[in-house]
Amino acid sequence: MSGTDKDSREVGQEEQEDSEKLDSSGDKSESESEGSTSAENTGDEDDSTESVDSETGDLSDDEDAQDEGDEEPAMTFLQHMDELRRRFIRIFIACGVGFFACYAFAKPLFSLLMAPLVATLPENSTLIFTSLPEGFVTYLKVSFVAGFFLVSPYIFSQVWGFIAPGLYKHERKWMIPLAFLSAFFFVGGALFGYYIVFPFGCEFFMGFADEFIRPMPTLREYLSFSLKLLFAFGVIFEMPLFIFFLARLGVVTHTWLRAKRKYAILVCFICSAVLTPPDVITQTLMAGPLVILYEIGIWISYFFGKRGGRIEEKAKAKAAAEAENNDDDPDDSGPDGGGAASEESDDSDSDLSEKSAEESADTKEKDKKDSKKNNSDYDEDMIEM
Repeated sequence: MSGTDKDSREVGQEEQEDSEKLDSSGDKSESESEGSTSAENTGDEDDSTESVDSETGDLSDDEDAQDEGDEEPAMTFLQHMDELRRRFIRIFIACGVGFFACYAFAKPLFSLLMAPLVATLPENSTLIFTSLPEGFVTYLKVSFVAGFFLVSPYIFSQVWGFIAPGLYKHERKWMIPLAFLSAFFFVGGALFGYYIVFPFGCEFFMGFADEFIRPMPTLREYLSFSLKLLFAFGVIFEMPLFIFFLARLGVVTHTWLRAKRKYAILVCFICSAVLTPPDVITQTLMAGPLVILYEIGIWISYFFGKRGGRIEEKAKAKAAAEAENNDDDPDDSGPDGGGAASEESDDSDSDLSEKSAEESADTKEKDKKDSKKNNSDYDEDMIEM
């Protein structure tokens, strides 16, 4: 009986060791399979992300290549100088054509220019000239200025054409409208100065005449005075277009222009003081339109600005609404947002897996201790036998 019990115990011990080996090998194979599946999943995710990134990169590269293909190659400095020379030659030719076209009407044009002053001259006062060629030179100047105003649309088209190579393709479509609008505002400013400012200015200056002071202005002095005001008002009426151009380029926005309004008003009065004679009437008549044109420029930048206007306000309103929604949902708000919650869930999962691994290791150690105790009991029984 003792031999058979010994054999049966040895066989049971060997079977127990084989089962432990099978369990350990099974755990290893399961862990390896889990590792391989996770590696495959991560590999698949990496491949998918790489494919998406490559697709988006290809699209962006195609768009960049298309934009680069649409744009013209950059011009060198000498090419810019040659372009500027050609533009100036065209402008001079256009001014010459306008001059010869208006010289035939020099006398009526001169009479029209002198009309505001003649209407305010007191009795027995006339215009005079103090040098022999002064009358002839005056007619030449009047004809040249009238020809300049006549061909101003072509002149402004050449100016904008010189600026066009430095702009994008979608911005060049504004060149032709801007050329005509520039001429329109320039001529409109000159007409404003002639019909509004000239009568007030001439009446103000002629008001100092009395029985002892008789005004007798020369042609040269009045011509320089009138031409200075005509060109000054023509230039300042270009302010809305200038603001439109800067707003389209993204240099200024309507918010920035509103914030700098007080400084702009000061600059308007300083410019009007420099460009007009030293009197309050003409200075105010120039500064007032300048301030109004500045306000018009603010609205132009609001509607046509690149980074300002209604788009910016809508973006701010949308951002404010999103911020309110994020405040209502604290789990998804903040710089961490939902990522923090996902990180906490990942940490809890890792803790559970670690606990399960520790429990499995403890159970295996207990099984080994029990098997050792059984072996020691078996040895004691053999010794007793």
